[in-house]
Amino acid sequence: MAYHATLATARSRAVVAESRHLLLTVAPGALWIIVFLVLPSLYLISVAFMTNGPYGLPEMPLSLTSFQQLAGQGFLGWSPGNLMTLGRSLWQTVLSTVLVVLVAYPIAYYISQSDQRWRPIMLLAVVVPSWTNQVIRTFGWMNLLAPGTPLAELAEAMGMIAPNMGLYPSNFAVTLGLVYNFLPFMVLPLYAAFEKLNLSLVEAAQDLYASPLKAFWHAVFPQTLPGLLAGVVLVAIPAFGMYVIPELLGSGKGMMLGNLVANQFAGSANWPLGAAGAILMLIATFIGLYAMRRIGKRLGGGEEVVI
Repeated sequence: MAYHATLATARSRAVVAESRHLLLTVAPGALWIIVFLVLPSLYLISVAFMTNGPYGLPEMPLSLTSFQQLAGQGFLGWSPGNLMTLGRSLWQTVLSTVLVVLVAYPIAYYISQSDQRWRPIMLLAVVVPSWTNQVIRTFGWMNLLAPGTPLAELAEAMGMIAPNMGLYPSNFAVTLGLVYNFLPFMVLPLYAAFEKLNLSLVEAAQDLYASPLKAFWHAVFPQTLPGLLAGVVLVAIPAFGMYVIPELLGSGKGMMLGNLVANQFAGSANWPLGAAGAILMLIATFIGLYAMRRIGKRLGGGEEVVI
């Protein structure tokens, strides 16, 4: 009996020591998440349900006015402006993500099939531009797309724009800026997937007289699906709430949800409406993550892709 009691005491002490070690290990990270993520999110949610005060600051009582305004309802009646901004954000996100995928796939494949000594240099060439401040890179595109530049003159010669007009501000410039900005975030996950590519499956598909398209779809695409979904998450979620690129390259013509939210905390001074827009972006993020997991599970042959 004494032996069993001593063994039980030793086990309980080990459990307590392990729990204390786990607490000390997890506590700093958990505290950081609570202070800088959970509490600000709760405050943002509370602000969204408050009433807009005379100076744009939230005040009681609680109401759904901010969400009604986000849907376009105002004191002058219904206006589609905010919904058009939301639709433009969704369209720009989908379009830029698709274009990034189309550009990144051949780049990632080419790098993965290149000589081993050149791969780090190629990857560095893809990543280095993203080390520069985003505002500086966007100003660079403003200079490249301005009137009188070779790109603007080429577009003018092709009849795409009027004489002495630049390619920005426009939705085209916003899309181009988004594709350029998020391309590295798609290339790197795809490159990691291509490095693990089992070429024997591709050879088997070719031996069975599969066309290049069918060989890609049945032998290459399933193997690169985890990298593709990770890249889509890294591109689509920040693109949906992008502020700098639409603000500079769109100049009001390519306004997206991020610009709408930022304006409510600055010029328009309507914090509840801005908070409601931010909550909408959070909801869209969760929906996007859930959809990617479901798509990965279905296309991955029953295995859920971890994102």
